[in-house]
Amino acid sequence: MATAAKKKTAKAKSTVKKKAAPKAAGSTSDTGQPASKLIDARIRELTDWRGKALARMRELILEADPEIVEEWKWSNPVWSRNGIICTGESYKSHVKLTFARGASVPDPSKLFNSSLEGNLRRAIDIKEGEEVDARAFKALIKAAVATNGSPSKKKG
Repeated sequence: MATAAKKKTAKAKSTVKKKAAPKAAGSTSDTGQPASKLIDARIRELTDWRGKALARMRELILEADPEIVEEWKWSNPVWSRNGIICTGESYKSHVKLTFARGASVPDPSKLFNSSLEGNLRRAIDIKEGEEVDARAFKALIKAAVATNGSPSKKKG
């Protein structure tokens, strides 16, 4: 009887599905391609001023903090460090950088110009011909990283 119980337990264990290993930071869950390649492709497909604007903002984000991780979520570029900093979306009339916790991020240069009424997010809409001040934007990125804080330590 004991062996039958062991066999039943062993069979039950073998049918338990294992959770998939987490994807490496910076890869997409859909294709497994590195996020950086998907962001490159998005910039290339935006053949007008929007591609140039998105490429410039990406460059400034990565210059502001070299530890920022590029991700691809919701079919858009996402930049993270200890949580989402911002997403990069493109529309017909503008490029939008939505800061996940923007309402908590100090913005002395008043770069946020969209989603100002919300309790959590803030955004920067960039229209054709507009150029965001590089120094102020990098300071905003650094403030967003600081708002996200350090990675939490697991209790052991």
